[in-house]
Amino acid sequence: MGRLTTHVLDAAHGCPGSSIHIVLYRVEGERLEKVADAVTNADGRCDAPLLQGDDYRSGVYQLQFHAGDYYRAKGVQLPDPAFLDVVVLRFGIDAAQDHYHVPLLISPYSYSTYRGS
Repeated sequence: MGRLTTHVLDAAHGCPGSSIHIVLYRVEGERLEKVADAVTNADGRCDAPLLQGDDYRSGVYQLQFHAGDYYRAKGVQLPDPAFLDVVVLRFGIDAAQDHYHVPLLISPYSYSTYRGS
């Protein structure tokens, strides 16, 4: 049974990105279909996979990480508008693969991602 997971690391503070709002969408042509909504825990991870079971299928997906809200809540002074407010990652899933892990490393001015294990 396949699943999609994520976690967030805050490079600016050297800690997990806790309490970050994440929304997962399935991309259907020009339309976004909301699939999951979660908030990261103290370890920067979601308590459950964002996608699993019958919902885990091949396609294009989009993760939205609300990084600006996270940094504002930590008291970080961001410009208006913030350079990075919502970080959007669009990626494909081949459901023949058992597990996709899409981590995010963030700071107020940069981010990186990769397909993790």
